[in-house]
Order: sequence, then C-alpha cells, then structure tokens
Amino acid sequence: MPAPKHIEELLKNIPQKAGVYQYYDKSDNLLYIGKAKNLKKRVSSYFTKKQEHGKTRVLVSKIQDIKYVVVSTEMDALLLENNLIKKHQPKYNVALKDGKTYPWICIKNEPFPRIFQTRDVIKDGSDYYGPYTSVRLVKTLLDFFHQLYPLRNCSLNLTDKNIKEEKFKVCLEYHMGNCLAPCENKQSVQEYQQGIEHIKQIIKGDIKSVIQYLETAMLKFSDKMEFEKAQSVKDKIDLLSNYQSKSTIVNPKINNVDVFTILSHETTAFVNYLKINSGAIVQAHTLELNKKLEETEEELLQLAIVELRQRFKSTSNTIYCSHSLENVWENLSITIPKIGDKKKLIDLSLRNAKYMLLDLQKRKINNIEKQDNKRILEQLQKDLHLVNRPIHIECFDNSNTQGTYPVAACVVFKNARPSKKDYRHFNIKTVVGPDDYASMEEVVYRRYKRLLDEEQPLPELIVVDGGKGQLSSAVNSLDKLKLRGKIAIIGIAKRLEEIYFPEDPVPLYLDKRSESLKILQRARDEAHRFGITFHRQKRSKGSLHSELDQISGVGPATRDKLLGHFKSLKRIKKASKENLSKVLGKLNGDKVYNGLHTKGDI
Repeated sequence: MPAPKHIEELLKNIPQKAGVYQYYDKSDNLLYIGKAKNLKKRVSSYFTKKQEHGKTRVLVSKIQDIKYVVVSTEMDALLLENNLIKKHQPKYNVALKDGKTYPWICIKNEPFPRIFQTRDVIKDGSDYYGPYTSVRLVKTLLDFFHQLYPLRNCSLNLTDKNIKEEKFKVCLEYHMGNCLAPCENKQSVQEYQQGIEHIKQIIKGDIKSVIQYLETAMLKFSDKMEFEKAQSVKDKIDLLSNYQSKSTIVNPKINNVDVFTILSHETTAFVNYLKINSGAIVQAHTLELNKKLEETEEELLQLAIVELRQRFKSTSNTIYCSHSLENVWENLSITIPKIGDKKKLIDLSLRNAKYMLLDLQKRKINNIEKQDNKRILEQLQKDLHLVNRPIHIECFDNSNTQGTYPVAACVVFKNARPSKKDYRHFNIKTVVGPDDYASMEEVVYRRYKRLLDEEQPLPELIVVDGGKGQLSSAVNSLDKLKLRGKIAIIGIAKRLEEIYFPEDPVPLYLDKRSESLKILQRARDEAHRFGITFHRQKRSKGSLHSELDQISGVGPATRDKLLGHFKSLKRIKKASKENLSKVLGKLNGDKVYNGLHTKGDI
C-alpha cells in the first residue's frame, strides 16, 4: 500500500544518518520507537516494502507523523532508543518486553575474571558494558580482547585455596597458547588483572593510556634484549591503534548535563536539547521558535532553556551551550565548550538543529512548487476548457524506422511533474509496416484496457503527439472502451504547436510563452525522448543479429567462418552455391544459399 502524500513528503526530508525515529498516530500518541544506521532507508522501508506481519501492517496504517533524532553512531542510536522506550513505553515496542534484549559484555566478579557476552544483567558485583548494537559486534570485541590478552574461558572456581591444593590441570587452551594456566599458578593474579584493567579502559574509550603503558613495556623488553616479548607487545599496540582509528565512544564521565544549541534563519529558530547521563543521550528534543520582534539568538535560547527545563523537569546543575548567556539561574553552571568530548556534544546538537532547519526549508520549497503547479494546472484547465483540473496527464508517441522496430511510449505527469515510475514502453504487436495511426490506436487501447481491468485510476487528460490522424486513432480506442467523454484528449502537432480537439477541425493556438503550452510541450518532448530511446535500443539489438542467424542449422561458428572468408554479408549473398560449398561443404553450403536467396525473394 503506497504511503499517504504527507508521509511521502516527510520521507523526502529524512537524512541518511544514524539516529532514532518515532511514529505517532492522528491523536499524537507515540506508537513506536526504533533505531537505524541509516534513518532514511530504515523509515522508508516501512512504506515501500510489503510487510509480512499483520502487526507491522497495522502499525504502518496508523502512522500519521514521523519524528527523528540524529546521532553520531549506531551505538548512540541504540542507547537513545533504549532510554526512550523505557521512558515512553510505546504500544508497538512490545517485542522488548517479550524478551527482546541486547547483548552486553560482562567482566565477571570472580578470581581471574572471565569476559563473556550476556543478555542478562545480574547485580552480583560484575561489570557490564553495553548494550551493543549486535551480537556480531560483541563477538568481534571479545575476539579482539583475546588477541590482546590470553584470558581464561573456563568456569573453574580459581580461588587461592583450590589452586594451592592443585585441584586443576591445564587444558587444551593452554597448549594452544590461548591461556596462561592460572589454574596451575602459571600466571599471577597481578599479571592477569593488569590485562583486565586494560580491557576496561579500552571499553570506556581510554585507549591512549593503554598504548602508553604498552609502549613503556615494549621499551623495557627491548633494553633487556628480549626482542620476542617486545615484538609481542608491539603487535598489541598495532591492534589497539587500528581499533582506536575505527571506534568512537562517548566519554562516560560526562554525567547529568544539559546541552542547548540554537540555529536561526530569517523568521524561524531551532533550539536543540540533549540530556546526557553517563555519556549516553537519554532525552532529545528540538523546539521551533518563530521570531516576532527580531529577537537575538541569545534571547531566544534563554527563553527556550527555561521552557525545555520545565517541560522535561531537568535537575542538572551543568549546561553546555553554543552561545554566551547571562546566567540568571542559581546553582547552575553555563559553559561554552571549545575542545574535546564536550565540544563534540555541541556539534552533535547543532547538527540536529541544522537538520530541522533544512527540513523546514525543503518543506517551504515543496509548498511553493505545489502552489506553482496548482496554478499552472488551473490555467491549463482554463485554456483547454476542461471539466476537471488535469492532475494526471498521460502523453503518447510512436517511433519506428520505415516500419521496422515499431515501438510506442507513454509518459505520465502528476501534479505537473514527471512520474517516471509510471512510464511505459510498448512493442507494436498488430500493425505491419509504417502505420502511425494504427500503432497509436493499438497502444491507447492496450493502455486503458489494462487500467480498466486492474481498476487503476484514469488520467484527466490524454495528450497525443501528432495531428488530426493520430488523435482520431486514439479517439477510436476510447470509443471501443466506452471512455469517450470520461477522459479529455487532445493532439499536439510539432510544426506550429497546434492543439487539436476531437471532431473540431479548427486547432487551438496557445501563446508561445504560455505555461500551459510549456507543460504540454514538456510532456510531448518527454514522450518522444522515452520512445526514441527504446526504439534505438531495440534497433541496435536487432542489428547485431545477421541474416545468417535466421537460417536453420547456421550457428555462430558457421557465420564467423563465412564472414572470415567473404568479409561481408553482401559478398556472401553474391557468392555462388559452389563457392559456398567450398567453404562449408555441400550440405551447409546449400543450406546457406537456399536460405539467403529464398528470403530475398519474399
């Protein structure tokens, strides 16, 4: 089912960025919250693909408004999605309640801690990091950690007592080099724990400190001439450097902070608000303000901060802001970040405000175009004396070369703009020779016979490329389908741009500068372009097939042999039966000779 027109307009303006989208019904109730690596592709898929599940089809049918928040990474989108779902609990996010969970990385609270993937967060003193976007990402990280440090993956209770009592024996993992056997006291607690601390730092984004530590260790091994150990450490540094270049993690130290930015244009301003807790975006909102008295951005931002903090009941004592403001609040710190992670949050907030501004500008442009198109169509209706405004126009054109490779084209204009998905090609099936009138009659009949059979909407206006002859042929088809009088039809001749009406010998001449004539010309030219392109493709394809290919028993090898000897098809036709037999043998020579000369006699 195609999306409603207002939804199509919303889809056009959604950016191809990571973020979170929200669906609302006609009562402005939140229906669904989802995340996406590419907002435009994900949201559009709901309306362009046939949904298999009934629940999804019901959801799509109820969507009346779409809102979205742009974030830096898919990870940020996941965190924001989870927080918003917990806060709003939309009706159609029941999948999360029914057990849909996301993977976490767990560092177990135990001697010689294990690191593994889990979906269950248990309050047992263990450290949990996440949630992550996918199981694949978690497995990649775990493999990366095991590459850096040999960690155990067994579930043995490695207490000091059990190790001293020698209750355990080394396993295959030790012999493969994946574990250093702490179970037999071959690895100290301090050494193992050092690797665990480095992994925690990596997960939190503090890769620099780990690299610095490893560089120091590498130099020590090098000074001691322990080059194999130094090379092993260097390999770890290379792995970390590569990982660092590909990952971006929000600093968890940024906690309970409000971020406000403003972007203005002419009479409108957008204020974006982000609520940050432990490095995660937990709330996001963009407020549109209409300027009345040429207020400054600082004045508008101050008003918006008061409104948004009251609306979201913010208790934060810290605000990161894009503009310098007079601090009129008690126990509230307002800063303008210049560098680092705090500045990145300002940039992210400004990016969201920018997308809202671009969305507004696109909507204004679309509205202007709609108004212009409406005016043009109303003028066309007036000029052609039509009963209805021609919102849906279809134009036909024929193309052939002296009757060979005959084709036709139908182009569709909706709201004075080409609707290319509705364009159609036609191969002429019933007409022999260069008969444009009969070809036009055939394609018009086939086009609207199919639309009637499929119960598709009919156009308000049909335009035929040609004069009285082509127009009369098209009218004959409408008569056969009993559509005469239900669809307006005209013909437009190329020479003087005369416009012909059925059963009216006197053509209509429109002003050359008229917008009505221009849209008719555009439709006519587009039909000609679309048709001639198809004709050329067909002709080019046809020219590749030699007359030799039409002879039974003559394949590519025989054809190439003849062309290699005689150099051209013309010389092959002139060759005697004896000469052909010398090249191909008597049987094949006779086949070729008879095939060529019989065909030529027809």
